[in-house]
Amino acid sequence: MGNFKEKVIYQLYPKSFKDSDGNGMGDIKGIIEKLPYLEKLGIEMIWMNPVFKSPQKDNGYDVTDYYAIDPLFGTMEDIDALIAKAKEHGIELMFDMVFNHTSITHEWFQKALSGDKKYEDYYILREPKEDGSLPTNWQSKFVGDAWAPFGDTGKYYLCLYDKTQADLNWRNPEVREELYKVVNFWLEKGIAGFRFDVLNVIGKEEVLVDSEGGNEKSLYTDTPIVHEWVRELNRESFGNYENIVTVGEMSSTTVENGLLYSDPERNELSMIFSFHHLKVDYVDGEKWSNKPFDFLELKSLLDEWQIGMSQGNGWNA
Repeated sequence: MGNFKEKVIYQLYPKSFKDSDGNGMGDIKGIIEKLPYLEKLGIEMIWMNPVFKSPQKDNGYDVTDYYAIDPLFGTMEDIDALIAKAKEHGIELMFDMVFNHTSITHEWFQKALSGDKKYEDYYILREPKEDGSLPTNWQSKFVGDAWAPFGDTGKYYLCLYDKTQADLNWRNPEVREELYKVVNFWLEKGIAGFRFDVLNVIGKEEVLVDSEGGNEKSLYTDTPIVHEWVRELNRESFGNYENIVTVGEMSSTTVENGLLYSDPERNELSMIFSFHHLKVDYVDGEKWSNKPFDFLELKSLLDEWQIGMSQGNGWNA
């Protein structure tokens, strides 16, 4: 993975970064225009939020096509030009890969809806309980229940985030293979880094059960199989290249799991994002609440993560 620990990686939000054509929306040509400025800042890699084709229900984290650029931002030619021109300025690109779910506008989901059995197994579909209620009592991480009706089949699909984002069934090896193909496509194009969105929630059990007493996250977060799949992702894609930088966005993870994901000996990822320090202004863990944050709690959380990760040979972004 080379010396990623000394790289300056800059997060660039394409929608608002630089609008090259005056339509009020940032675009890829705008990024190209600003490369000299980014080089001057000392940037070595740009992490871009997703620019794939998307209905933009969740700012591009609802992907319709992993192989197409959304016309909002430009074309594939623009991306090719950005990759080439960035290299001239000593800058590489990190793409944002959303592999826990796709948009319900994705071809796979549409094929599943039309009754194609192969594609039905690409998603997490369940029958309602005998009393007609939802398959489980899980709540969405955004708002409401984590289930939505799967067309008029009587079944439901799991959607841990927005209702228009259907969770993929990682237990299906064909799904994993398709996703690894996506990474390899972009590696061949010259993308040198990947940030994997909510990667630690991909490992749902085969049998999904109701949560009791607030243990819901433990039913689908950091399950042991996730580490197997991350190693497989590494082995089948970016692990075959030199110096690719990877970061996993890890929802509600632990220092112990953070070390497993990022210890170089384990061939998983270069580093992780954790978020506990952002929750110090939640009232009783409630995301949409707000209270004056607890400074000592913030200090102790940053301390716990910095020390825990460095002592254990991990890396916290």
